[in-house]
Amino acid sequence: MLVLRTPDERFADLPDYSFAPHYRTVVDADGTALRLHYVDEGPADAAPVLLMHGEPSWSYLYRKFVPTLAAKGHRVIAPDLIGFGKSDKPVALSDYSYERHVAWMSAWLQALDLTDITLFCQDWGGLIGLRLVAAFPDRFARVIVGNTGLPTGSGFSDAFEAWRQFSQKVDPFPTGFIVNGGVVRNLSAAEMAAYDAPYPDESYKAGARIFPTLVPIQPDQASVPENLAAWGALEQFDKPVLTCFSDKDPVTAGGARPFLQRVPGTKGQPHVTIENAGHFLQEDAPEQLCAIIDSFVRADGQAMSSEAGQPYLKRQGAAL
Repeated sequence: MLVLRTPDERFADLPDYSFAPHYRTVVDADGTALRLHYVDEGPADAAPVLLMHGEPSWSYLYRKFVPTLAAKGHRVIAPDLIGFGKSDKPVALSDYSYERHVAWMSAWLQALDLTDITLFCQDWGGLIGLRLVAAFPDRFARVIVGNTGLPTGSGFSDAFEAWRQFSQKVDPFPTGFIVNGGVVRNLSAAEMAAYDAPYPDESYKAGARIFPTLVPIQPDQASVPENLAAWGALEQFDKPVLTCFSDKDPVTAGGARPFLQRVPGTKGQPHVTIENAGHFLQEDAPEQLCAIIDSFVRADGQAMSSEAGQPYLKRQGAAL
């Protein structure tokens, strides 16, 4: 497996992203060693809040979350998936699969020996993060699911199909432009450049380009059996689970329903819709989301303080 590593100077002076880098090496089944980057801020002895990004973003997506949550006493961990951010980037499209990503992140999670985790996951951060919850339920204390899912080959939205087609045809692959297109507000030129920073040229973008084709939207597609098994585990997961979807994301509209219907941990929780936020809700509503995470952890999922945001949020249940 041929692997590229983005030069450090590409990440110099990014706005609001001055966190010390942390690295772990994970070894693929073929023996290739891959360096995985993660942010790790806040008290080392505190229970971790694990922030997982998706496609085509990286831990820069959580730059406002990290200092805010760390200041509230949480240990905040935000990894870069292999192929993204400061993590190593296999070059061949064929080097990437859903199951490889799950295996890489499983190895990383076990190497750090994280427990009592609060997971916040969005996009592929959920497709992979929820597989971690299913595989290691004892390591997770609670889960917040936003703008993501765990597909099992049963269909897809027109918006997702349009995105999938675009992702395979566009050249060059415009990472910052894509992220900006999934945000209600307009990213600044510097913010868009930060999303482009991991990729000096197109040879670094195999992971970003191939990810949309790996979503198991057809019944005969790879990872459907594994996701069906993961749903079986989630149907036994009775720890607090909060859905937190935005109102302006056509790709994941209605995505909370399967969790509310199938995961026992969602029962009685204060599910919310983030208003006036796009697919990358972290960019549109970082303050509100940080308040939700902090309140959910402190209340152990039973109630949320007014700080979490009635001015900004409405009950998800009322919309279903």
